[in-house]
Amino acid sequence: MNYGHRPTHGAAPLALAAEDEADRSCIQLYQTVAGAMDLTGQEILEVGSGRGGGASFVARYLRPSRVVGVDLSPLAVAFCRARHRMPGLSFEVGNAERLGFEAASFDAVVNVESSHCYGDLSAFVREVRRVLRPNGHLLYADFRPRAELDAWRSTLSTGLNLVLEHDITPGVVAALDVEDDRKRRLINQRVARPLVSAFRQFAALRGTALYDRFRDGSVVYRAFVFRNPSG
Repeated sequence: MNYGHRPTHGAAPLALAAEDEADRSCIQLYQTVAGAMDLTGQEILEVGSGRGGGASFVARYLRPSRVVGVDLSPLAVAFCRARHRMPGLSFEVGNAERLGFEAASFDAVVNVESSHCYGDLSAFVREVRRVLRPNGHLLYADFRPRAELDAWRSTLSTGLNLVLEHDITPGVVAALDVEDDRKRRLINQRVARPLVSAFRQFAALRGTALYDRFRDGSVVYRAFVFRNPSG
Protein backbone atom coordinates (compact mmCIF):
# COMPACT_ATOMS: atom_id res chain seq x y z
CA MET A 1 0.00 0.00 0.00
CA ASN A 2 2.17 2.77 -1.36
CA TYR A 3 2.28 4.75 -4.60
CA GLY A 4 5.17 2.70 -5.92
CA HIS A 5 8.20 3.50 -8.03
CA ARG A 6 9.25 2.68 -11.58
CA PRO A 7 12.69 3.59 -12.95
CA THR A 8 12.48 6.36 -15.55
CA HIS A 9 16.02 6.33 -16.98
CA GLY A 10 16.43 2.84 -18.37
CA ALA A 11 17.63 1.21 -15.15
CA ALA A 12 17.48 -2.56 -15.09
CA PRO A 13 14.35 -3.82 -13.32
CA LEU A 14 14.74 -5.30 -9.86
CA ALA A 15 14.99 -9.09 -9.94
CA LEU A 16 11.98 -10.48 -8.07
CA ALA A 17 10.60 -13.90 -7.28
CA ALA A 18 7.55 -14.80 -9.37
CA GLU A 19 5.22 -14.51 -6.37
CA ASP A 20 6.33 -10.88 -5.83
CA GLU A 21 5.87 -9.71 -9.42
CA ALA A 22 2.30 -8.46 -8.91
CA ASP A 23 3.61 -6.05 -6.25
CA ARG A 24 6.59 -4.83 -8.28
CA SER A 25 5.79 -1.11 -8.13
CA CYS A 26 5.33 -1.07 -4.36
CA ILE A 27 8.38 -3.26 -3.79
CA GLN A 28 10.55 -1.07 -6.00
CA LEU A 29 9.71 1.92 -3.83
CA TYR A 30 11.03 -0.03 -0.83
CA GLN A 31 14.12 -0.99 -2.78
CA THR A 32 14.71 2.67 -3.63
CA VAL A 33 14.45 3.66 0.04
CA ALA A 34 15.71 0.72 2.12
CA GLY A 35 18.15 -0.43 -0.54
CA ALA A 36 20.06 2.85 -0.32
CA MET A 37 22.24 1.28 2.42
CA ASP A 38 23.69 -2.17 2.93
CA LEU A 39 21.46 -3.74 5.60
CA THR A 40 23.20 -7.11 5.72
CA GLY A 41 23.20 -8.45 9.27
CA GLN A 42 21.59 -5.34 10.72
CA GLU A 43 18.61 -4.96 13.05
CA ILE A 44 15.87 -2.96 11.33
CA LEU A 45 12.76 -1.20 12.61
CA GLU A 46 10.03 -0.22 10.16
CA VAL A 47 7.72 2.44 11.56
CA GLY A 48 4.34 2.49 9.83
CA SER A 49 4.56 -1.06 8.49
CA GLY A 50 0.92 -1.19 7.34
CA ARG A 51 0.04 -4.53 5.72
CA GLY A 52 3.63 -5.72 6.09
CA GLY A 53 4.70 -6.24 2.48
CA GLY A 54 7.55 -3.77 2.76
CA ALA A 55 8.95 -5.32 5.93
CA SER A 56 8.64 -8.74 4.32
CA PHE A 57 10.59 -7.54 1.26
CA VAL A 58 13.34 -6.07 3.44
CA ALA A 59 13.58 -9.28 5.48
CA ARG A 60 13.67 -11.57 2.43
CA TYR A 61 15.81 -9.57 -0.01
CA LEU A 62 18.11 -7.24 1.93
CA ARG A 63 19.57 -9.83 4.38
CA PRO A 64 19.16 -8.11 7.77
CA SER A 65 19.41 -10.17 10.92
CA ARG A 66 16.06 -8.93 12.26
CA VAL A 67 13.15 -6.77 11.09
CA VAL A 68 10.47 -5.42 13.43
CA GLY A 69 7.43 -3.74 11.90
CA VAL A 70 5.42 -1.31 14.02
CA ASP A 71 1.99 0.04 13.16
CA LEU A 72 -0.68 1.96 15.05
CA SER A 73 -3.46 -0.35 13.85
CA PRO A 74 -3.98 -3.60 15.80
CA LEU A 75 -5.91 -4.97 12.82
CA ALA A 76 -2.97 -4.32 10.50
CA VAL A 77 -0.57 -5.98 12.93
CA ALA A 78 -2.86 -9.02 13.27
CA PHE A 79 -3.00 -9.29 9.47
CA CYS A 80 0.79 -9.06 9.21
CA ARG A 81 1.35 -11.73 11.85
CA ALA A 82 -0.94 -14.10 9.95
CA ARG A 83 0.32 -13.24 6.46
CA HIS A 84 4.07 -12.75 6.85
CA ARG A 85 5.58 -15.59 8.85
CA MET A 86 9.33 -16.05 8.63
CA PRO A 87 12.29 -16.18 11.01
CA GLY A 88 13.62 -12.79 12.01
CA LEU A 89 10.45 -10.87 11.07
CA SER A 90 7.92 -9.70 13.66
CA PHE A 91 5.20 -7.08 14.04
CA GLU A 92 4.07 -5.01 17.00
CA VAL A 93 1.42 -2.39 17.72
CA GLY A 94 3.06 0.96 18.37
CA ASN A 95 2.90 4.72 18.01
CA ALA A 96 5.44 6.43 15.74
CA GLU A 97 5.65 9.34 18.18
CA ARG A 98 6.16 7.11 21.27
CA LEU A 99 8.06 4.01 20.24
CA GLY A 100 8.12 1.24 22.82
CA PHE A 101 11.78 0.28 22.44
CA GLU A 102 14.89 0.95 24.49
CA ALA A 103 17.41 3.52 23.35
CA ALA A 104 19.96 2.43 20.75
CA SER A 105 18.03 -0.72 19.81
CA PHE A 106 18.32 -0.63 16.00
CA ASP A 107 20.86 -0.10 13.25
CA ALA A 108 18.33 1.43 10.85
CA VAL A 109 14.78 2.78 10.85
CA VAL A 110 12.70 2.52 7.66
CA ASN A 111 9.74 4.83 7.12
CA VAL A 112 7.92 4.83 3.78
CA GLU A 113 4.93 6.99 2.85
CA SER A 114 3.66 7.13 6.42
CA SER A 115 4.83 10.30 8.17
CA HIS A 116 2.36 12.64 6.44
CA CYS A 117 -0.25 11.04 8.74
CA TYR A 118 1.60 11.89 11.97
CA GLY A 119 0.38 14.65 14.23
CA ASP A 120 3.89 15.61 15.36
CA LEU A 121 6.72 14.91 12.91
CA SER A 122 9.27 16.34 15.34
CA ALA A 123 8.26 13.76 17.95
CA PHE A 124 8.78 11.00 15.40
CA VAL A 125 12.27 12.29 14.58
CA ARG A 126 13.16 12.45 18.29
CA GLU A 127 12.05 8.84 18.70
CA VAL A 128 14.06 7.77 15.65
CA ARG A 129 17.17 9.39 17.12
CA ARG A 130 16.52 7.68 20.46
CA VAL A 131 16.09 4.13 19.13
CA LEU A 132 18.92 4.34 16.57
CA ARG A 133 22.40 3.23 17.51
CA PRO A 134 25.27 5.66 16.95
CA ASN A 135 25.90 5.96 13.21
CA GLY A 136 22.59 4.20 12.50
CA HIS A 137 20.46 5.39 9.60
CA LEU A 138 16.94 6.64 8.94
CA LEU A 139 15.82 5.44 5.49
CA TYR A 140 12.83 7.60 4.72
CA ALA A 141 10.48 8.61 1.92
CA ASP A 142 7.26 10.59 1.71
CA PHE A 143 5.58 13.44 -0.15
CA ARG A 144 4.81 17.05 0.71
CA PRO A 145 3.78 20.26 -1.08
CA ARG A 146 6.85 21.78 -2.70
CA ALA A 147 6.29 24.97 -0.69
CA GLU A 148 6.88 22.97 2.52
CA LEU A 149 10.08 21.24 1.36
CA ASP A 150 12.58 23.41 3.26
CA ALA A 151 10.66 23.22 6.54
CA TRP A 152 10.15 19.47 6.09
CA ARG A 153 13.85 18.86 5.49
CA SER A 154 14.76 21.05 8.45
CA THR A 155 12.52 19.07 10.80
CA LEU A 156 13.91 15.76 9.60
CA SER A 157 17.47 17.05 10.03
CA THR A 158 17.01 17.97 13.69
CA GLY A 159 19.75 15.98 15.37
CA LEU A 160 20.34 13.82 12.28
CA ASN A 161 22.88 14.32 9.49
CA LEU A 162 21.54 14.35 5.93
CA VAL A 163 23.47 11.83 3.82
CA LEU A 164 21.38 11.52 0.64
CA GLU A 165 18.29 13.18 -0.83
CA HIS A 166 16.61 12.20 -4.09
CA ASP A 167 13.59 13.60 -5.88
CA ILE A 168 11.82 10.42 -6.92
CA THR A 169 8.59 12.09 -8.08
CA PRO A 170 9.01 11.04 -11.75
CA GLY A 171 9.41 7.39 -10.77
CA VAL A 172 6.36 7.59 -8.50
CA VAL A 173 4.26 9.12 -11.30
CA ALA A 174 5.48 6.38 -13.64
CA ALA A 175 4.31 3.75 -11.15
CA LEU A 176 0.94 5.47 -10.76
CA ASP A 177 0.54 5.34 -14.53
CA VAL A 178 1.48 1.65 -14.73
CA GLU A 179 -0.89 0.69 -11.91
CA ASP A 180 -3.82 2.98 -12.80
CA ASP A 181 -5.98 0.49 -14.70
CA ARG A 182 -5.48 -2.28 -12.13
CA LYS A 183 -6.29 -0.05 -9.16
CA ARG A 184 -9.28 1.44 -10.96
CA ARG A 185 -10.69 -2.05 -11.61
CA LEU A 186 -10.16 -3.11 -7.99
CA ILE A 187 -11.90 -0.01 -6.68
CA ASN A 188 -14.84 -0.46 -9.05
CA GLN A 189 -15.17 -4.13 -8.09
CA ARG A 190 -14.73 -3.95 -4.34
CA VAL A 191 -15.69 -0.51 -3.06
CA ALA A 192 -19.26 0.57 -2.31
CA ARG A 193 -20.39 3.13 -4.88
CA PRO A 194 -20.74 6.08 -2.43
CA LEU A 195 -17.05 5.63 -1.50
CA VAL A 196 -15.60 5.14 -4.99
CA SER A 197 -14.63 8.79 -5.47
CA ALA A 198 -12.83 8.94 -2.12
CA PHE A 199 -10.92 5.74 -2.87
CA ARG A 200 -9.88 7.06 -6.27
CA GLN A 201 -8.48 10.18 -4.60
CA PHE A 202 -6.71 8.06 -1.97
CA ALA A 203 -5.15 5.89 -4.71
CA ALA A 204 -4.04 8.99 -6.69
CA LEU A 205 -5.63 7.73 -9.89
CA ARG A 206 -5.26 9.76 -13.08
CA GLY A 207 -7.50 12.81 -12.97
CA THR A 208 -7.42 13.16 -9.18
CA ALA A 209 -6.03 16.26 -7.49
CA LEU A 210 -3.01 14.50 -5.97
CA TYR A 211 -2.02 12.84 -9.24
CA ASP A 212 -2.19 16.19 -11.02
CA ARG A 213 -0.10 17.85 -8.29
CA PHE A 214 2.57 15.16 -8.63
CA ARG A 215 2.58 15.72 -12.39
CA ASP A 216 2.85 19.52 -12.21
CA GLY A 217 5.46 19.43 -9.44
CA SER A 218 3.48 21.27 -6.79
CA VAL A 219 3.74 18.12 -4.64
CA VAL A 220 7.12 16.37 -4.47
CA TYR A 221 8.05 12.85 -3.42
CA ARG A 222 11.50 12.63 -1.83
CA ALA A 223 13.69 9.81 -0.54
CA PHE A 224 16.24 10.59 2.18
CA VAL A 225 19.02 8.91 4.12
CA PHE A 226 19.94 10.42 7.49
CA ARG A 227 22.69 9.29 9.86
CA ASN A 228 22.48 9.39 13.63
CA PRO A 229 25.73 11.06 14.84
CA SER A 230 27.96 8.85 16.97
CA GLY A 231 28.22 9.28 20.73
